[in-house]
Amino acid sequence: MPTVPDESVNHVPVLLDEVLEALAPKAGETLVDLTVGRGGHSEVIARLIGPTGRIIGFDLDPANAAFSLERIRRTGCPAETHHASFVDAPSILRKSTAHADMVLADLGFASNQMDDPARGFSFRTEGPLDMRLDPTGCVTAADLVNHASERELADLIYRYGEEPLSRKIAREIVAIRADHPIENTLYLAEVVRKAYGPRARQSRMHPATKTFMALRIAVNDELGRLETLWDELERTIDAARLGGGWLTAQARIAFISFHSLEDRIIKHRMAALVKRGAAERITRKPVIAAEEETDLNPRARSAKLRAVRIAPMP
Repeated sequence: MPTVPDESVNHVPVLLDEVLEALAPKAGETLVDLTVGRGGHSEVIARLIGPTGRIIGFDLDPANAAFSLERIRRTGCPAETHHASFVDAPSILRKSTAHADMVLADLGFASNQMDDPARGFSFRTEGPLDMRLDPTGCVTAADLVNHASERELADLIYRYGEEPLSRKIAREIVAIRADHPIENTLYLAEVVRKAYGPRARQSRMHPATKTFMALRIAVNDELGRLETLWDELERTIDAARLGGGWLTAQARIAFISFHSLEDRIIKHRMAALVKRGAAERITRKPVIAAEEETDLNPRARSAKLRAVRIAPMP
């Protein structure tokens, strides 16, 4: 039985058992957690790698980076966290003494971000139309909704939200904002519902689900950052196979995604590594949460885990 996380912090890491199986942490090893969040996965791994191990975490949210550092250090495992995007992690690690045996990226939200109305991620509670993962970022969802052209909005909602009614929704947004700025989550949700018309009653999910997801992805450049990260990881993996860089020669790398666009990038990037002999599969297909976990944590339903191990040089 794996060690369970500290439940007093009100954060449940997804696919915890599956992550531990994929990464197989051993005493004295180093984990780089590219999206440390509230420290759920890292806290458990810290207990397993012990006081001779090391955790290095990164997060766009400075409050979460600080919170997770304190949480991990309570286990007795040395740790450091950085208020930084995972895109910046490789350059920071190159300047450090790190030799990581494990890399983890959980691309989901920390529960405190999703549940905080002031962050503007949810269409179920009233709050400002923000959606920035990094609260120091410049562009908010309100900026996009109120200033992007109708075509830009339609393309954004279709591309990132895979929303078939994107053009109708964009048209409705532009018409409404001409009279009144759309700066509130519930107001935007109602605009989208109006665009849906009678279809809103027939939809299995809330009509605003895909539009909110698209705006969040755009505000945080989530897919662009993910592609850039993989560019860096590929170079780092090649260096590790030659005995250099911040990854050890047989490091394990695991990613958890929550929507098809993320998973598609991860799937293709890992497959390319395997095809050219730079990595070996740990997971043959995406690992999903068991029914027992989804019953306890409905947010785990869309989670997919993929993992590879750096392959030795022939």
